[in-house]
Amino acid sequence: MRFVWDKKRSGNRDKGQPGCATQLFRLVYNAVWLLPIVLTYNGTLDYTTGFAAFATVCIVRLIANLYANNVLNAQQFDAFLFRA
Repeated sequence: MRFVWDKKRSGNRDKGQPGCATQLFRLVYNAVWLLPIVLTYNGTLDYTTGFAAFATVCIVRLIANLYANNVLNAQQFDAFLFRA
């Protein structure tokens, strides 16, 4: 939300759609978040391993979000790959 306000205040217009590789990376990044849940539900992973994998993915996403929201400016955030 902070970045939307910054863009409106600065008057910068959107540069367009991100590249194909960036979109593919973000798709995989978001799919990996669901992968431990799906594999545990199907019985491929046992509950302990599924929980550990999901917790690890959540911690990595938390660190990436904290970094993006507290360290990067609006232009850097637009180019940051690890965002949902």
